[in-house]
Amino acid sequence: MSANLVLLITIGVLTACGVYLLLERVVSKMLLGMILLGNAVNLLILTMGGEDGKPPILGSSDTSPDGMADPLAQAMVLTAIVITMGLAAFVLALAYRAYMLTTTEDVTNDPEDAQVAARREREDPEK
Repeated sequence: MSANLVLLITIGVLTACGVYLLLERVVSKMLLGMILLGNAVNLLILTMGGEDGKPPILGSSDTSPDGMADPLAQAMVLTAIVITMGLAAFVLALAYRAYMLTTTEDVTNDPEDAQVAARREREDPEK
């Protein structure tokens, strides 16, 4: 089985850009990173599904599954698209709520978390 090199490079670029955007401190960039990673995974699933083939439907005249496309990869991609869009809608709702409360889109460090971390370092300096 040989994979399309251009498609594999595209998957790598989408994954790299998605990870870079996920590491940013702005919610909209994180959302774009998750969408890019979802698209990269979808392309990877389709690439690993094999070569193109006939539709995965057997009619009354065709009883041989030779040359048929793999329907599992297509079903997994459709499921992944729905999950990615649901996750995007959830993150958009969280971003909207956070913007209404703080009037900023930037994710900052929580001061209470910093206090807990400092207290833990004082209690156990070995860790």
